[in-house]
Amino acid sequence: MKILVTGGAGFIGSNFILYWLKNHPGDLIVNLDKLTYAGNLENLKSIKDNKNYSFVHGDICDKSVVDRVMEGTDIVVHFAAESHVDRSIINPSDFVKANVLGTQVLLDSALKNKVKKFHHISTDEVYGSLKLEDKSTFNERTSYNPRSPYAASKAGSDHLVRAYYTTYGLPITISNCSNNFGPYQFPEKFIPLAITNLLENKKVPVYGDGLYVRDWLYVEDHCRAIDLILEKGNEGETYCIGGLTEDINNLEVIKKILKILGKGEDMIEFVKDRPGHDRRYALDWSKIKNELGWEPLYGFEEWLRKTIDWYKQNQDWWKNVKRGEYKNYYKKQYGTE
Repeated sequence: MKILVTGGAGFIGSNFILYWLKNHPGDLIVNLDKLTYAGNLENLKSIKDNKNYSFVHGDICDKSVVDRVMEGTDIVVHFAAESHVDRSIINPSDFVKANVLGTQVLLDSALKNKVKKFHHISTDEVYGSLKLEDKSTFNERTSYNPRSPYAASKAGSDHLVRAYYTTYGLPITISNCSNNFGPYQFPEKFIPLAITNLLENKKVPVYGDGLYVRDWLYVEDHCRAIDLILEKGNEGETYCIGGLTEDINNLEVIKKILKILGKGEDMIEFVKDRPGHDRRYALDWSKIKNELGWEPLYGFEEWLRKTIDWYKQNQDWWKNVKRGEYKNYYKKQYGTE
């Protein structure tokens, strides 16, 4: 079986490729990635010589490249996306182009090449924001209410994917996941930013009062969920994938990281809040649990410890990432070096 993975040099995509080749060694994987700032082939150096893996440097908005790699494909797993909310506020046009137009190019090519399944990776951010005092959760029936350019662009791509199922009969599935964390995550994101800053003995910037709530999903658990959806998921269906059953705010996450690393709370630095910051996300993932038998392998704290250990043991990887353009972005975003 031939699987086309878009954005396979990014955080979740590279973890998925490593997972898939380990658990399905007979399948062929083609990785199509533009290698923007967050794409890193170092993530995949352990399998670069695997005869069942190949990399194509290309843009999902480039129809000629997409048509070439799509030929003979059985399954598409579509990760490729601009994904950082802060960057979407600075430059929303990049997000609309990659996330909406790129998805449309892929869908057209998948339809033309009679792909057997097109799985689209999306986010819980398309559902909007919940109040801290509200105990409700997002689920597959929640109305869309995106509140950032990133979330709006992902909502647009979700609607396109569903439209191709309804209009053209393209066999699709969608998963809306919560905040992922784990190995190879670009350190602009909250958890790896905190871990790597602390390993450098730098303070951790925390937006506003730090009471923003997110659901946290370990990336390997996410890969297992996608595997189950590809195997057992029903065409046209959406599955929410989360990792928690109780709320935990960002300040609590930082305090857990500080405790594991033996650091004091004086390493927290509160910074000016970002515009339109969603207060709370909470995801009901009972559908995928009840219908497909999926649930996280371990609890949040155990996965957090494993993640911290990975960043401690792979300092060359993230120190290389945190050079150059990253430093300029960090200073612009947080006002410090």
